[in-house]
Amino acid sequence: MSSFEQALPGAKGAGGSLRRWSRRELLALEFTARPAGDGHWIRVHRPAMACRFEVTLSGEDRAQVPAAREALDEIDRIESALTVFRETSDLARVNRIAGQEAVGVDDALLGLLRLCRELHARTAGAFDITTTPLSRCWGFLRREGRLPAAHEIAAARAAVGMDGVELDEERRTVRFRRPGMELNLGAIGKGYALDRVGTLLRGRGVSHALLSAGGSSVLALGGRAGGWVVDLRPRRARQRLARLRLGDAALGTSGAGEQFVEVGGTRYGHVLDPRSGWPAAGGLSASVVTGEAAVADALSTAFLIGGAELARRYCSAHRGVLAIVTPDDGSERPQVFGECPGAVLEGV
Repeated sequence: MSSFEQALPGAKGAGGSLRRWSRRELLALEFTARPAGDGHWIRVHRPAMACRFEVTLSGEDRAQVPAAREALDEIDRIESALTVFRETSDLARVNRIAGQEAVGVDDALLGLLRLCRELHARTAGAFDITTTPLSRCWGFLRREGRLPAAHEIAAARAAVGMDGVELDEERRTVRFRRPGMELNLGAIGKGYALDRVGTLLRGRGVSHALLSAGGSSVLALGGRAGGWVVDLRPRRARQRLARLRLGDAALGTSGAGEQFVEVGGTRYGHVLDPRSGWPAAGGLSASVVTGEAAVADALSTAFLIGGAELARRYCSAHRGVLAIVTPDDGSERPQVFGECPGAVLEGV
């Protein structure tokens, strides 16, 4: 069941006292979000994919609450298909069987894997959904980080790479060309789910809503009074890095530091570069704004790994992509590349 909070005058706060929620208190994320102006919120949310999914509506759109609840039902269906933590999921079945034989998948999963393959190619391999063997090698799957030996990293890398994933479009099947391969959609799944929810809401006539998944993914539908305002504030940053106004656009943010292992005074983060087998280094955060939340999520991970140079090349070659990359050099000075029609960047 989804939770429902109506942020209107007279709503009860902690202890039963009357409380009035303001737009400044919208979301407790790694970045904060609010549209311009004063007003009140209606929030419909539920836990899924190890985070909180939320649909936020303006008080004037409260008639859309049933549509928001219906849309969140889709999150449960998506998670049951894409999670690697349930043996009954479609993705777990692929991981279990595809090393021995081709596995049939539905159109939705096939389309998502096709997108992952395209983004892998566009980012020169920085975005890769086959890195689970590396995460296991470094101990990050069980939150027991360790510094592996060089031969262990080499062995894990042998099972990594989208060139080892065979998609048969005609038969709608997936097969692994190398032993030990596994897929994990953690770097794109939340954004993909938001895109699906956004499509459902638009189909139900919802034209203004802010959709979010945890502290890393946002999809803005519409945007009155200049758009939805989102402050970028990575966890390791001392201050807000930038402010965005979003209208019919998606934001994905990836940051360093959530999991790490420190050996000999060197910090090794959990975001791994599939091209080398070693943790990505030198980036504090990467944020991407584009038309699709799945693409924004995937590119934010790729740019955190590939750095400013990859972001610059990608945005030069692909229209409609805005990238904000902050190096981990103590300056907290973001570098900005490209532009997105649905976004206005302030404060950089």
